[in-house]
Amino acid sequence: MSTQANPLRFLVVDDTDDIRDLMARMVVRLGHLADEAADGIEAVEAIQKAAYDIMLLDLSMPRMGGEDVVRWLNEHPDHGAGLRVVVITAWAGERRAVLQELGVSSVLHKPLRTQQLRDLVEDTRPDTRS
Repeated sequence: MSTQANPLRFLVVDDTDDIRDLMARMVVRLGHLADEAADGIEAVEAIQKAAYDIMLLDLSMPRMGGEDVVRWLNEHPDHGAGLRVVVITAWAGERRAVLQELGVSSVLHKPLRTQQLRDLVEDTRPDTRS
């Protein structure tokens, strides 16, 4: 486990309980904080209540999908200030252009690996390297 003095705060958004739980545990094992949301509506509610550094966001979810969450963030920039959106998906090929138009540049494929998460943290906060 990391001994980070300033842990990052993650919002893990996925409608599959096991995947969401696994990603949140990976975040915590690396020494960061993780809140969870089961769909886009819960994600938007969480973002309105707290500030996050990184959101790990699934695309295909009931009620409100990942693309709609990003659209909401673009319409409410005061809630997404400083938030890095990382789409975590099993497939994004044909949706990559739409994601880029929405301002999403980070797409990782499921299953998420611990090293990918480490790289993401280092890329988000390069000052944490020692």
